[in-house]
Amino acid sequence: MSVPAFLAEEEPSPLAVHPAEAILAVVVFLILVWLISKFVMPNFEKTFADRSKAIEGGIAEAEKKQAEADERLAELNQRLSEARHEASRIREDAREQGATILVEMREQAQAESARIIGQAQAQMDAERQQVLAQLRTEVGSLATSLASRIVGESLEDEARQRRTVERFISEIENQPAGKSS
Repeated sequence: MSVPAFLAEEEPSPLAVHPAEAILAVVVFLILVWLISKFVMPNFEKTFADRSKAIEGGIAEAEKKQAEADERLAELNQRLSEARHEASRIREDAREQGATILVEMREQAQAESARIIGQAQAQMDAERQQVLAQLRTEVGSLATSLASRIVGESLEDEARQRRTVERFISEIENQPAGKSS
């Protein structure tokens, strides 16, 4: 069989590996690995360590802030509770003071009422005494005038007039209230 001429010469296969190229590729690869591990990896590790520290520091700081916030919240709740108790105590004191003031005002009103009633009673007694004195004087003069007319003699003598009036008034006072002459 005859092989065509262009096939007769053997061309190297594009997939074939030449030992020199393979060695060169391995050496370049090792140099790249060494350069990456020498210059690039330390920067990555440093950046990674810095990031880890920053994250851990941030977490620690956040935990610290959370603890402070919890303490402040507990303190504020305590203050709020104390303020509520204080407000309750103030309201209770105000109620007690209001009740005390109300009792005092009632007592003052009763005392004032008793004082006014006492003054009115005293004034009424004084006016009654004045009216009685005035009435005695008028009744006495009327009685004297009437007695002079009846008896027919003058009772101008003051001592006699006074005795007659007093006798007349005592007779009137000694009469029972329901009996009239």
